Amino acid sequence: MTEGTTSAAAAEGGETLTRLEQEGEIAADYLEGLLDIADLDGDIDMDVEADRAAVSIISDSGSRDLQKLVGRDGEVLEALQELTRLAVHRETGDRSRLMLDIAGYRAKKRAELTELGAKAADEAKNSGEPVKLKPMTPFERKVVHDAVAAAGLRSESEGEEPQRFVVVLPA
Repeated sequence: MTEGTTSAAAAEGGETLTRLEQEGEIAADYLEGLLDIADLDGDIDMDVEADRAAVSIISDSGSRDLQKLVGRDGEVLEALQELTRLAVHRETGDRSRLMLDIAGYRAKKRAELTELGAKAADEAKNSGEPVKLKPMTPFERKVVHDAVAAAGLRSESEGEEPQRFVVVLPA
């Protein structure tokens, strides 16, 4: 019986990967259409990271054109991610947690936020006082929470969207 259970779990894991790959394919098709309409050059890269589909738009000719799709403080990127998730939902019937990156914006932002979280954790350790950070998007808060946890401290989010922020708690 154990063998059947293992096979079923393996098959289920395979289905999950297949579902996430399918999400990536649907998203890539949607984004390729968008790039065509906007007359922008970009290559689509798909991956599966942390149990979610990850799609990136990259460009060899420099990311200057793609910056239009990132927008100020990633606002256009966030909107495109939601539209892409809706396109995936329309095709699959399932809610998608797909992550979209354009011209490396999110990857760069993740590195900056990880550093910010580590610095805030150090400040909370040294001062013994909670450290409140500026309001952030859900993606940004998640990265900071992860960095604080990696530094061995706890953090929590407070406030209401769009003014929700992270508070780093001393040990």
